[in-house]
Amino acid sequence: MDAVRPQTLAVFTEWTGERYGEETALRFREGEGGGEGWSTLSYGELRARVREAGRALLGLGVAVGERVAVLAETRPAWTYTHFGVMAAGAVLVPVYPTAGDEELAWVLSDSEAAVVVCDDAAQAARVEALRGELPKLREVVEMDRLGSLARAPEAELLARARSVVPSTDASIVYTSGTTGLPKGCRLTHGNLGAIQDATLPLTAGGPGDSTYLYLPLAHLLAQLIQFTTLLQGGELCYFGGRIEDVLAELAVARPTHLPSVPRLFEKLHSVVLSLAESAEGGRERFEEAVRLGVLAAEDRLPAADREAYEAAERSLYSPVRAAFGGRLKWALTGGAPIAPATLDFLRACGISVFEGYGMTESGGVISLNHPAGVRHGTVGRPIAGCEVRIAQDGEVLARGPMIFPGYHANEAATAQTLDPEGWLHTGDLGELDADGYLRITGRKKELIITSAGKNITPTEVEFAIQRSRYVSRAVMIGDNRPHPVALITLDPQEVAAWATREGHTLTPAEAATHPALRALIEEAVAAANATVSRPARIRAFTILREDFTTESGTLTPTLKLRRTAVTTRYADEIAALYGG
Repeated sequence: MDAVRPQTLAVFTEWTGERYGEETALRFREGEGGGEGWSTLSYGELRARVREAGRALLGLGVAVGERVAVLAETRPAWTYTHFGVMAAGAVLVPVYPTAGDEELAWVLSDSEAAVVVCDDAAQAARVEALRGELPKLREVVEMDRLGSLARAPEAELLARARSVVPSTDASIVYTSGTTGLPKGCRLTHGNLGAIQDATLPLTAGGPGDSTYLYLPLAHLLAQLIQFTTLLQGGELCYFGGRIEDVLAELAVARPTHLPSVPRLFEKLHSVVLSLAESAEGGRERFEEAVRLGVLAAEDRLPAADREAYEAAERSLYSPVRAAFGGRLKWALTGGAPIAPATLDFLRACGISVFEGYGMTESGGVISLNHPAGVRHGTVGRPIAGCEVRIAQDGEVLARGPMIFPGYHANEAATAQTLDPEGWLHTGDLGELDADGYLRITGRKKELIITSAGKNITPTEVEFAIQRSRYVSRAVMIGDNRPHPVALITLDPQEVAAWATREGHTLTPAEAATHPALRALIEEAVAAANATVSRPARIRAFTILREDFTTESGTLTPTLKLRRTAVTTRYADEIAALYGG
């Protein structure tokens, strides 16, 4: 082990336990899922729990390099199991608990998982029902029972952990699969170590700091946040288990660091704006407060505006910081662009949100904004050790020690993604500015080519439409069509708040056809059209009576859009937009 981090994840909690001892490592609700009080575990206690899990896996006969799948929600036992798998020299296969049976069966069979550790009896029953499709599966274990199983000697586990080298596979993480079945990305201990080497100097933290974690640990970003927090000796604070309680829980948890999808921040922005609009002239006062706050953040506040700024500090900035617990140093977001208006709102209130970019195949991070280097509208500069260049067709290419060695049992897909010179072809379109900051402009596979031969990147206008508080999702349609049209879904909470203000009682179906709401969406589409070239403008749109969901198959478990599924499910609505 060196002084900065352990050589591999197999000895991770041995290293942190020795280094931080009695400092608090984990904080969680009583019973790990909903009590009022909080429980904690020290780094020494975390090491003991991980040893128990690892010894139990050895007791089940798990061999070096065997795959162990984890099918569970984010909670402390996920962490014990994760590092237990690493210590046993096995390969982790994280599975989203929301995965459907077809995807679950595919991931477990393709990875040849020998053991599946499940959240509870219900998830275990799902796996047992699939046994006929899983010839390599030996054991299905409920997560909370893992520590009570027969265990191998501790010395055997520690010897196994010390034998793991950086070139060994640490995990097989299956991509979201926006088209077809997901592919298993092999990530080595060295890949994940390279990410830590590059990002630890950029993300200050340590004992006394607390990272609030509600993102699914099946996702690589949440795992990386877990590694960083614990390597620095900070506290990992788990959410209580109900996603709808996250905003309320933040005020109680009082984190210093918050990784999140953009939607959480955009939701808070919308709520505060709705409250402001409930008072006469509230919208104008809100926008002025944001303007002053941004000026102050940039050290450009005129002396004449100092009194107005201090009034806004009392009425807006301070209450918003309190909603996050009052201690938040910075927040990290990625996966989708965050609305510029939301970034300005948070910056005005004294909350720094940094956007990053990466993919599973890159070990999770390619570029990152951070306190010492940030440019809004970009995803930051490439991290240390990661080369980035833009191909002739605009595709972002990346190379470095964090890039994965290939897909599990899929040489053809590997050859399409990794070229002979080691460049990862991300599939994303982007550009580097003069200072090396990266801006993502779209997805190569999502490029729309109209029947007139015009190439259009749909995400630009889609995200512009989604800046409307009343819009949940916007999807451009136009491939091999004469012009672009859009399918739009409504944000149910914002629509409900609007209906209350206007004195309406609306069902979702009624909301989709209400003339006043349609007028609001028309304004959003017009504003979005003003930002793009004429061929990319939306000529017609329809408001759907339902949102896209993972259950309907229109979203992946990481909430990415499955465009093919959308166009199939709403073929009649699309035909109607083109007059057919």
